Amino acid sequence: MKILVIKRDKLGDLLLATPMLRHLRSSMPAAEIHLLANDYNAWVVDGSPEIDRRWIYRRVRHGGRVSLSAALNHLAQDISLRRAKFDWVIVANGAESPRAIARGVAVGGRRCIAYCENPRTYPRLSDPLEIRQEVHESDRMLAMLAPLGIKSPAEPLFPSYALPSEAAAFARTWLEERGLSAGSFVVLGLGARRAKKQPTTLQIVRWCNRFKNDWGLDTVFMWTPGRADSPLYPGDDEVAQPVLDEKLPHIHAFRGPIREALGLIWSARTSIFPDSGLMHFAAASPGGVVGLFAEISVSPSPGQWGPKGFKASYLEAPTSVEELADDVVFEKLCAFAR
Repeated sequence: MKILVIKRDKLGDLLLATPMLRHLRSSMPAAEIHLLANDYNAWVVDGSPEIDRRWIYRRVRHGGRVSLSAALNHLAQDISLRRAKFDWVIVANGAESPRAIARGVAVGGRRCIAYCENPRTYPRLSDPLEIRQEVHESDRMLAMLAPLGIKSPAEPLFPSYALPSEAAAFARTWLEERGLSAGSFVVLGLGARRAKKQPTTLQIVRWCNRFKNDWGLDTVFMWTPGRADSPLYPGDDEVAQPVLDEKLPHIHAFRGPIREALGLIWSARTSIFPDSGLMHFAAASPGGVVGLFAEISVSPSPGQWGPKGFKASYLEAPTSVEELADDVVFEKLCAFAR
């Protein structure tokens, strides 16, 4: 049996699909499992024993630009995918994605599974699934295996990934240069698209001081580079700069690529992040994470997008993370940091 899983989303979304890939492999060990991913997220499953072949495509649109060569490669790849003659195609999105569904049915597999609002919109979709908003994204991925006769696992399966060797090497060098070692620091990160979902400058400074005074831990402070009004991807420079201006010796700023950030997160005692892709990677790291959520009336809820892992928890504020008392935050962190 040949199965193609399509995962076109961002890094964190592919990470949340790894339990489904592991469960698929353990349930069908003889199946030939392929993954279609893009050139941005495919590395998340580098070396994965669950996948027999990765099909990687270049994004046609990126940074507001359209690549003609990527579009041509896209068409050539579609022809190769159809020739592969898959028995099952799984469009691995927890909500309806018209473009992903269109590509899934175009592969021409015998059966195609996808979540959608109205099955009549996709007459070529053989196995439409009802979207369950109250279910976590990772569990929605696992539920997509039901048409293959695979039940959800009896025990929880958590997202996982292998830390790239270059990320581990970078972390060792970066930490040594600053007199730090694995487990001697907390990672505190920004990166939420909504400002209300991340701590204020004053909270960051207070928390970093408390990490040092109460626990003897330094802080590696991460943020998304750029301005908040960036059309490509909003950044956090305006929040981060006042923290840097404090020039506190126990705060070590990191403003770099995501793979290098993962090496530091992997080495941390624990992490605290707003709802973001890095939060999910921190949840899959040895130190775990406390995720920050707010204003869920207009933002995704932690019930759908909270961190999942052996050391993973979250805090939810009614309208803004600024409302969270320091003692509440430290009570959550204490379970992982002490």
